[in-house]
Amino acid sequence: MALTQHGYTSRLIDPKIAHYLSLFGALSIEGPKWCGKTWTALNHANSVVYILDPENDYSNRESAKLNPSSILTSGKPLLVDEWQEVPGIWDAVRFASDKTKEKGLFLLTGSVTPKEGSFIHSGAGRIARIRMRTMSLQESGVSSNAVSLMALFDGETSLSGKSELSQSKLIDLVTRGGWPENLGTSEKDAGILPQQYNLALAGTDIVDADNTKRNAELVLHLLAAIARTNATPALLNTIVADVQARFGNITRQTVSEYLSVLMRLYVVEEIPQWFPSLRDKLRLRKTPKRMLADPSIAVSALRAHPDDLMRDPRTLGGLFENLCIRDLQIYSEAIGAKLSHYQDASGLEVDAIIELDNRWAGLEIKLGAHRVESGVSTLLKLQDKLVSKGAEKPSFLCVITGGGPLYTRDDCIHVIPIDCLGAYYSD
Repeated sequence: MALTQHGYTSRLIDPKIAHYLSLFGALSIEGPKWCGKTWTALNHANSVVYILDPENDYSNRESAKLNPSSILTSGKPLLVDEWQEVPGIWDAVRFASDKTKEKGLFLLTGSVTPKEGSFIHSGAGRIARIRMRTMSLQESGVSSNAVSLMALFDGETSLSGKSELSQSKLIDLVTRGGWPENLGTSEKDAGILPQQYNLALAGTDIVDADNTKRNAELVLHLLAAIARTNATPALLNTIVADVQARFGNITRQTVSEYLSVLMRLYVVEEIPQWFPSLRDKLRLRKTPKRMLADPSIAVSALRAHPDDLMRDPRTLGGLFENLCIRDLQIYSEAIGAKLSHYQDASGLEVDAIIELDNRWAGLEIKLGAHRVESGVSTLLKLQDKLVSKGAEKPSFLCVITGGGPLYTRDDCIHVIPIDCLGAYYSD
């Protein structure tokens, strides 16, 4: 019987976890701290070992250090929480899965990718890996789910409806983020949890990641520097210059090392570039598109208050894009699709490309309704350029907005407020 916790809110990743457990001996659920990995894993587990349980002087951890296999004896699926504290657990799980050939034996949860060389075997074919993120608007109950990503790929062509999203509500959403523990928190207190997250990240988590002492103030400033270029294709030199303006002669290598650890902690993510399959090749730029795992991390890093964001549409627009990309990643993965971005040498950029099977869709993100035409123009340029070079026509094109009406234009481009979108229609 699963160990589902009282009050657990179902996540869009739940069906994928169940499916992968039927295909692999073990499954590793990876993502930032506090995003809900443990409770979600418990929803699929019949027993659990908490490696950081302090009982009997951390006996679970010490036993695992002596013999990792000794903690893998409980009912299956067995959840091993924070397994990365004893990297040898990975090899023990892989060996046990390989030995029995059974499926759905183990669940692993962790908030940091161990350094290369911490374990011997990749786990390929035995341990599947799934990325988990903070809650999307559909999962937190904010989205009406009036239109689903799956329905758009299946050819839904006539949309109508209206968003319930006001500017003040949007500011609250980016401030509180998608943290499960922040559900129901008052607007006044919504920013406290992300603030504490950033402080814990800078003070202890980034040190514990590889037992290396790091400058906490530099970490916090680096988060702010990333927040200022959030969800945009920013050169590393831009971020380095921002850090150097505050800390002086910090080297590019140091900034790169800090970024690497933040990526291992799942706090910073790089959105891959899309390389369409074309008859004629394009000159594509390879600048990575970086974003923080949750818009609230950026709000806290920038020390932005709701009144500040109300007066600063540019910053709010960047935070809104961060929120939208997070949700689009979650929705894409829920339907088996892949999200990337497009940028070519001519300067044409499209915020999100979603690929499902052999189909693709282009999406532009525009906070205000007055910028919809700009997004439409960009999408049509992309379509014309790619089709002329041999690409298939997109399944759909759409502009994601921060409120207003939900509709399909005469040119068949959808205009979809983010709080009207979901992954698929729930029963």
